[in-house]
Amino acid sequence: MLELVTYIVKELVDNKEAVNITSEESDGVVTLTIHVAEDDIGKVIGKQGKIAMSIRALAKAVGAREGKRYNIEIAD
Repeated sequence: MLELVTYIVKELVDNKEAVNITSEESDGVVTLTIHVAEDDIGKVIGKQGKIAMSIRALAKAVGAREGKRYNIEIAD
């Protein structure tokens, strides 16, 4: 899952070197926190949050298939 989210985010942003995604598991929920350059935050969130919602939907689908729960956060 981490590789999938990393690939998607790197394709969206201009500064690919600044992309850093951390993973933390707590109580059966895997939280992926996306860190990008300040100029690229809007590109990851998208208009009205549609891109962020799409990434979360993919995470939910993959999680259902793997039997895990994923939470996607975008760090400011």
